[in-house]
Amino acid sequence: MSETRNPLGLSSIPSVSSEGLVPVGRRTSLGSYLAALWNRRHFIIAESRAKMSSSTRKNILGYGWLFLNPLLSVLAFWFIFGYILQAQKGVDNFLGFLVIGVFFFGYTGKCMTGGTGAIRSGAPMIKGFQFPRAALPISVVVRNFLDFLPTVLVMVIVLAVVPPLEVITWRIVLVIPIVILQTIFNVGMTCFLARLGHKIPDLTNFMSIVSRFWLYGSGVFFSIEDRLSDQPVLLGLMQLNPMHAYLTLTRDSLLYGTDSDPRMWIIGTVWAFGLLIVGFLFFWRGEENYGRL
Repeated sequence: MSETRNPLGLSSIPSVSSEGLVPVGRRTSLGSYLAALWNRRHFIIAESRAKMSSSTRKNILGYGWLFLNPLLSVLAFWFIFGYILQAQKGVDNFLGFLVIGVFFFGYTGKCMTGGTGAIRSGAPMIKGFQFPRAALPISVVVRNFLDFLPTVLVMVIVLAVVPPLEVITWRIVLVIPIVILQTIFNVGMTCFLARLGHKIPDLTNFMSIVSRFWLYGSGVFFSIEDRLSDQPVLLGLMQLNPMHAYLTLTRDSLLYGTDSDPRMWIIGTVWAFGLLIVGFLFFWRGEENYGRL
């Protein structure tokens, strides 16, 4: 079977083999699919970097907006929730609390909205090349991860220089496994939503509403434990929210320098690997349908 390759390592669609025509996008075994996906890792990184560069090239400040957007959002939310609504009552270092919430939720929120439209936005590539379609939602996560890394550095600097100052402890290293867990969760989520978004075009618009609802329900602007202390059942359900777990773990490790409840680590880990398995398998089973756009 003959095929050509482009610079990114994608195979053009093979037309004829010794056995006849080869269906486009045919679903292979899971092992073969994972191997092919690993072989396209350089494409995923290159495609993510290319889209990241193109999204900032049109702006005068370029990459500066990666830092300005979340910082301006923090200022807006602080004015509304901290100053006007007084949501800062009962929260130590509300500004740092808010900074971590906005920055970390923004990472997952962008993956959610981008992953929903990953297949449709990649339609020209799907029709022109043969490759594991999971590369498209995964590239969404990689692109947002590359955007997120420098903002984490800005976040740490803000927490270190803006009063009230917090004493940085050894627990700051725990931010690394937290980001890893959140990234694994994002991969599973984007794969799951990518297939749904392919089947339901209107889902992209609906997910922006879901994202806002999730934002308010994750404890980004206020402490869920303080606000729902008199409603234990609702509080227990809200604490099962994966983003609440990741935000709590980050705030405890980076902002407050305290040990987190082991239950938060369990919730975050189960959500990350559970959704990765479910989301990836769900996406893989629809592989044959993604060329029908």
